Amino acid sequence: MSEYGKLSIVGTPIGNLSDFSPRGIETLENADCIAAEDTRVSLRLLTHFGIKKPMLSYYKPHEAEKSARIIGLLSEGQNVALVSDAGMPCISDPGVYLVKKCSELGIPVEVIPGCNAAVAAVAVSGIDTQRFTFEGFLPVNKKERAQRLAEISAMPHTLIFYEAPHKLRQTLSDLCERLGGERNGALCRELTKLHEEVIRAPLGELAHYYDDAEPRGEYVIVVEGARNAPDEKMTAEQAAELARQLVAGGEKLTEACRQAAEASGVPKRELYKMLIEEKNNEQ
Repeated sequence: MSEYGKLSIVGTPIGNLSDFSPRGIETLENADCIAAEDTRVSLRLLTHFGIKKPMLSYYKPHEAEKSARIIGLLSEGQNVALVSDAGMPCISDPGVYLVKKCSELGIPVEVIPGCNAAVAAVAVSGIDTQRFTFEGFLPVNKKERAQRLAEISAMPHTLIFYEAPHKLRQTLSDLCERLGGERNGALCRELTKLHEEVIRAPLGELAHYYDDAEPRGEYVIVVEGARNAPDEKMTAEQAAELARQLVAGGEKLTEACRQAAEASGVPKRELYKMLIEEKNNEQ
């Protein structure tokens, strides 16, 4: 068996093609094959830079099957470059499975840094950048979404989300309801492109921004963290509210109290008693 080739993870522009690094261009020029999330999209990038290389598709529903083919090429000594439609592969885009398999087999993997919408958005948001968490796309399932938002609602650091235009209104509404309409946010649309737009406002305002207009383009939503000091513990009432959100998201009461107790330090028994008393009073 010949020596393995090298897998290169190549970050590509998220809009403005002038952002593509010389090293990124050179890597694609020297690759024996380019694996792309969507070959039609990546072909436009290659054509712009005069690059002609064999291409194969690599997308999430068939990552295992596609990875086997790429590993076969690497095993033959070929160098393969992996790109996504825009930005960094592996970051809410295909690639993690392939990198893991290459690592297990001892196949060399290198990264060529490039544009990333999440980092660009938090930089331009005007919201604290010292600590932030990338949440990507929220779960579509209502129960899972409610649980995720409940889990992160008390986090003190900035939160970053991706969203598609047809789901934007619902996501903004959910963020406003679960995190609080008073939190500052930034709605970043079409970053680095012709119609780039950044709207900075509290979540309550952002939730109504598209009441009379249709969302268009790809969005990054940046939201400030919970306003409690990082070292300030949750009160019993805040912990109870977290448990209520988890119950609303479909968790059983005992499990919701357990998770809230773990996050807050408030005893599970105390939270359970509070919520049971509330339920009895309502009846």
